Amino acid sequence: MTIQQYDVKDLAQAEGGRYRIQWAELEMPVLRAIRERFEREKPLKGIRISACLHVTTETANLVKTLAAAGADIVLVASNPLSTQDDVAASLVVHDEIPVYAIKGEDRDTYFSHITAALDHRPQITMDDGCDLVSEIHKNRRELLADIVGGTEETTTGVIRLRAMAKDGALMFPVLAVNDSDTKHLFDNRYGTGQSTIDGIVRATNILLAGRTVVVAGYGWCSRGIASRAQGMGANVIVTEIDPMRALEAVMDGFRVMPMGEAAPVGDIFITATGDINVLDTHHFRAMKHGAIMCNSGHFNVEINLDGLRGMSAGEPRLVRPFVEEYVVDGKVLYVLGEGRLINLAAAEGHPASVMDMSFANQALAAEYMLRNAANLKPDVYVIPEAVDKEIARLKLEAMGVRIDTLTAQQEHYLNQWQEGT
Repeated sequence: MTIQQYDVKDLAQAEGGRYRIQWAELEMPVLRAIRERFEREKPLKGIRISACLHVTTETANLVKTLAAAGADIVLVASNPLSTQDDVAASLVVHDEIPVYAIKGEDRDTYFSHITAALDHRPQITMDDGCDLVSEIHKNRRELLADIVGGTEETTTGVIRLRAMAKDGALMFPVLAVNDSDTKHLFDNRYGTGQSTIDGIVRATNILLAGRTVVVAGYGWCSRGIASRAQGMGANVIVTEIDPMRALEAVMDGFRVMPMGEAAPVGDIFITATGDINVLDTHHFRAMKHGAIMCNSGHFNVEINLDGLRGMSAGEPRLVRPFVEEYVVDGKVLYVLGEGRLINLAAAEGHPASVMDMSFANQALAAEYMLRNAANLKPDVYVIPEAVDKEIARLKLEAMGVRIDTLTAQQEHYLNQWQEGT
């Protein structure tokens, strides 16, 4: 076999990666069904795809599905700490897919990998955080002529894309996979909820019961985190800027207050907002000795790490893997996973069963984009409801769950207005 171009940590890890990819596939029946159809129909034959995603076992199954559809695909990491090195090695060795991803890669290496993905001259971009699309529009505009469209996996990326579209800067259509119901209602809520708690516990080995956990934001990711923390026995405080979401958090049984009020009482702080400096210097000064901070948003900007370093007495000390200790005004504060995605930095990301739906969306979004891009202007779009419902139907079928169907009389009743009480 001729190994294609790659930059991974260690090809010797490939066999272990293959076993873990196969294990994840057992929990991904919807994606497996799509792959079987793709193998027959080859809907992406010869199409160049550059994917900037978390390089996990679940992503490997997505990439294998796209390759089965005939795509010519290159994969790079969408976060410096989110790569599973054995998975990256397996994709290179066993599937001959070019992968550029190393867990812990520095900033220069990360962007050199983005460059490698763009040197592939993609016709479809597949982003988790909008880094490919941003780099194309800022520095690689010569690639625009070849691009049919793109897909975006995460909330933060969709926010960036909508800002680009609003400014008239977006030059090709992008499907907001994140906004599909079978993605954000499940992946964001149940996946992020469980995997965030998993990352915190793996990094610290602390007991959550009885602790005060402060969750910044109450979008779908934060709802899942708050719910799972509460389920582990934590006392949960939610901070918000949106009155409707704050009201929902109150009605769901959580205390709601500004971060300035939560800072002195919180034991663990979890950000998941997509914004910058959610935890800032005045919050650090107010925090109690031993407070723990982590982030579950896409970028490592939610905790003001530069500000924290400036306040700290000396350099931070690594006291456990993924746990850095800062000394501020004589007290210690801890940051997990360098302020990056804690569920991927210190754990394995979302369980495969929930990523099954998210990546079914990604696979079908690529197919939909190729078929429909000629009729789409540069903008951000949601995957059609019919596709979303088909993914839900396939998931229920795989779980052995049956649901009702309308009778002809019921369907008629719902489609007329003449009958009243």
